[in-house]
Amino acid sequence: MDTPLPRQRVINQYYSIVSIPHYTMKKTIISLLAAFSIIGISAQEKSYFLSSPSLSPDGKTAYFAYDGDIWKADSNGGNASRITALDGEEINPRLSPDGKWLAFSSNQYGNYDVYVMPAGGGTIKQLTFHTGRDEMESWAWDSKTIYFTSSRNNNFGSFKTTIEGKTPQKLFNNYFNNTNGLVETPAGEYLFTSSSESAHQVQRKRYKGENNPDILGYNPKNNTFKQYTNYEGKDFNPSVDKNGIIYFISDENNGEYNLYKLENGKKTALTQFDTSIKKPFVSADGSKIIFEKDYQLYTYDIASKNTTPLTISLNINKTLDKEQNFNVENNISYYDVSPDGKKMAFISRGVLFVSDIEGKFAQQVSDGKERAMEVKWLKDNRTLLYSQTYNGYQNWFTIQADGKGQPKQLTEDLRNNRNITLNGDLSKAVYLSGRDEVRVLDLKSFKSTTIVKDEIWAFQNSRPSFSPNNEYVLFSAKRNFELDIFIYNIKKGQTLNLTNTGVSEEDPVWSPNGRYIYFASDRTNPSYPLGMQKSNIYRMALDWFDEPFKSEKFDSLFTEEKKEEKSSDKAKDKDKDKKDKKEEDKDKEKKEEKEPVIKELKVNPEDTLDRIELVTDRYGYQDDPAVFTDDKKEILLFNSNQDNGKRQLYKKVFTDFEPAKSEKVFDKAAYYLTKNEKNLFALIEGNIYKTTVAALKPEKINIQYSFDKDLASEFTQMYAEAWTGVEENFYDEKFHGIDWKAKKEQYAKYLPYVHNRNDLRILLNDLLGELNSSHTGFSSTGKEEAMFLNYFTNETGIIFKKDQPYTVESIVRKSPAFRSGVDIKPGDQLISVNGKKIDPNENRETYFTSPKKQDELVLTFSRDGKNVTTKVHPISNGELKGLLYDDWIYNNHQRVDKLSNNRIAYSCMKNMSTDELDRFLLDMVEQENRKDAVILDLRYNTGGNVHDKVLNFLSQKPYLQWKYREGKMTTQPNFAPSGKPIVLLINEASLSDAEMTAAGFKALKLGKIIGQDTYRWIIFTSAKGLVDGSSYRLPSWGTYTLDGQNLEKTGVKPDIYVKNTFMDRLQNNDPQLERAVQEILKDLKK
Repeated sequence: MDTPLPRQRVINQYYSIVSIPHYTMKKTIISLLAAFSIIGISAQEKSYFLSSPSLSPDGKTAYFAYDGDIWKADSNGGNASRITALDGEEINPRLSPDGKWLAFSSNQYGNYDVYVMPAGGGTIKQLTFHTGRDEMESWAWDSKTIYFTSSRNNNFGSFKTTIEGKTPQKLFNNYFNNTNGLVETPAGEYLFTSSSESAHQVQRKRYKGENNPDILGYNPKNNTFKQYTNYEGKDFNPSVDKNGIIYFISDENNGEYNLYKLENGKKTALTQFDTSIKKPFVSADGSKIIFEKDYQLYTYDIASKNTTPLTISLNINKTLDKEQNFNVENNISYYDVSPDGKKMAFISRGVLFVSDIEGKFAQQVSDGKERAMEVKWLKDNRTLLYSQTYNGYQNWFTIQADGKGQPKQLTEDLRNNRNITLNGDLSKAVYLSGRDEVRVLDLKSFKSTTIVKDEIWAFQNSRPSFSPNNEYVLFSAKRNFELDIFIYNIKKGQTLNLTNTGVSEEDPVWSPNGRYIYFASDRTNPSYPLGMQKSNIYRMALDWFDEPFKSEKFDSLFTEEKKEEKSSDKAKDKDKDKKDKKEEDKDKEKKEEKEPVIKELKVNPEDTLDRIELVTDRYGYQDDPAVFTDDKKEILLFNSNQDNGKRQLYKKVFTDFEPAKSEKVFDKAAYYLTKNEKNLFALIEGNIYKTTVAALKPEKINIQYSFDKDLASEFTQMYAEAWTGVEENFYDEKFHGIDWKAKKEQYAKYLPYVHNRNDLRILLNDLLGELNSSHTGFSSTGKEEAMFLNYFTNETGIIFKKDQPYTVESIVRKSPAFRSGVDIKPGDQLISVNGKKIDPNENRETYFTSPKKQDELVLTFSRDGKNVTTKVHPISNGELKGLLYDDWIYNNHQRVDKLSNNRIAYSCMKNMSTDELDRFLLDMVEQENRKDAVILDLRYNTGGNVHDKVLNFLSQKPYLQWKYREGKMTTQPNFAPSGKPIVLLINEASLSDAEMTAAGFKALKLGKIIGQDTYRWIIFTSAKGLVDGSSYRLPSWGTYTLDGQNLEKTGVKPDIYVKNTFMDRLQNNDPQLERAVQEILKDLKK
């Protein structure tokens, strides 16, 4: 598919074409034509997904974003005109109070930057250049200063710049003064919120907790702070008029976002909608407010108190219905080979295809409107059994493989049917259904029967299978979060748990002779909550089978074989004999292949765990076992990262009287391994490979086939599947008290108005936000959104002065500029970067931002009248932010050492990852055994899953002493923090696994908890992928205290409540940390 030309900037809303480059002129002419008539463009229907609106100072003109561009229209409705047409997305148009300038943000260079242009049209000027996400917020009343929110220094914070484009200044000190939505009052006060619930979680409705956003105020003129609202829910998105009246969003009355105002300190509701509004903006003159509601724009007339939908006509370019071309190469997700070995069926981007075994002739079989996910050939070599979504749920269908018939739906379940396996004679299939069923499907009558009801879970499953003689079904079910291996006797209807260990045994498979079950496991550690950290392949013998005896093999050497009778008719055609012999051999092989290895499987239910043996090397991580036979050899294939950490395909061959050893087969991991009479097949990196069992040298089957599919139907299917995944897996069967089915219909009615991927992101995230749940979200990217240019900010770790943007103030610890040999000092004046002379009136970011990361920077400074040149190796912005966080931790450590006279060990965990666990343990190794107490700081901790390991370490108590002769007596274990005072610090931003850790700390009575209530953001989650690679999160595992309290609703309360305020952070005070030290010193005196 040809790559389209980049969209060029438009000079003004009238599309002037004076002195415009060639590509811009081309785009401009097309835009002019578009205003009249082009097929697929409409100006008559209602316009949806108009966003981030604002008004001119007099309230007469509305500005908004739509389809990636900035538009304007009369605030009473009418025809809209496009103002911008840059590459990427433009958002947040804001007109200056004097009406002369229009500012907005655009991500045309890969990240959002702030731009400004004359309101009447003219040159667009880029004001910010940093890699961080810079989102336009508002103007100062002088019409010269612009406020924006940026992620450049921390999670998010408030900055200002000028229309001349000078270096931006951060408004508030401290790494954790996370502020957003800033506006300035006519009196010069800053209004803002300070919560991720107003910055990143706007779609989450009805949240109540310590991390709720309130309307806050700070006056830089007199250094005073004021909290305007104090509601436990969400108050955010302030907007202010020239009279100083504050308008904002609140969900206080009915749980939906409505319009409120603050006047003379009184909070008043202005609307009572039963669906939420977003992004209110008041005109400077205080006459009108514009906001989003139901994906349209509305205006609120302040004088009359009337709300009116804004009917806008604009050019809508409908491209989602247009088919796009996709290639199956590198994009195959499932396949199966026909019993006759002549054909393949495979799935690519949810579409079902059939081809010859060499992949030369492919044909699309399904229409692609729904997502196909699994496929199996039936024994007639003409019929396909496959799964496909139906109302979002995976159900079973059949279809003729030649594509000439219509699909026949076999099931209409409101549960996902998946993980299907056929038995040896292709007469039955076994699969999983929903959260709790194992089913068998008769492949003649297509009747489905539930054979087992158990705790299966609706995803993250092992695949069930039939025993080689079709006597048993092998499957996995959960016990205490861990997978156990079960077998079900089909005739007797009896189920046997073979493992029942308390750790997971995953991906069990039968050996072809029915004697063993192979599986992957870390046999000494549970998989939850951290996940399986060390996996090897094991096998369980189903009885106490003995090895063959060499003496019997020796005796067989002297057993005479029965001689074949010679043909008396030597005149027969030898070629015919050979041909007949080959056919007989084939028939014999097929018969042997389909006949059971043994008539009845011998299963000894006693002492099953004693018959488990390790069959792979202990080093590395091995999984995905598959077992085949070849020439009386049993061949185990598996994936392993034992060679330099890269997942690759390995084999291990088991044969009588010879030791087995692991050998690498292929330099890539392989999945869905299947075998027919001649070949072995595998799915490797989205392609089908084949080999023989004997050779095991996989070769790619080149399938050069492309197909067409439109995104409109794909988005509709994705919406239904995401809703279904949540319906089936959300941890609370009552869905936090909302009608989840009704919400599906409420938002589905806007699907016909989705015109791009961003619209779908908004719609699905709003749907998920109705759950008032943490750990939800829909993520999606597509090739149609690919950026042509991306820029990189080369960070040095130099902190420059706010009012002197080229004068060094300090150096960040451990940063490139901190290294020995780098000659940079506070007070140095930067005069050139890589030989380019500095213009002090230019934005400093322009000298450090480039299309790619630089290997090194040459910096020249002026110091005491002399020039000093030095070199640094720059790092990314993400790395710098990590070092700024480390600086905060380092300063806390220094504070604790000073206040406690080095008696208290301090450790801070940024999150609950294994890396941060290592940091914590290293802190303890360095400090705990030589200090008298411990402070563990989990404030602002963003979660993970290592709570159990942290709590186990903290729970260690001394239990005995020992010493060498005449040596010092020491305790066991070496580290025993539980024998000392421990304080745990938490706050409103401690979330997820930090809350699990705090709850466990309290339940185990390990010490005092100091700070604020935690976030109430704790559901364990995973993710499921959709047909185009998009994914959505599934909060599936609730967390509860021992007395049944749901931490998602209650959080964890401290034993001693201490709040750090905005002003505390601004003035570098930390009452929480200081109180922790005080409490420990008090305990040490006892």
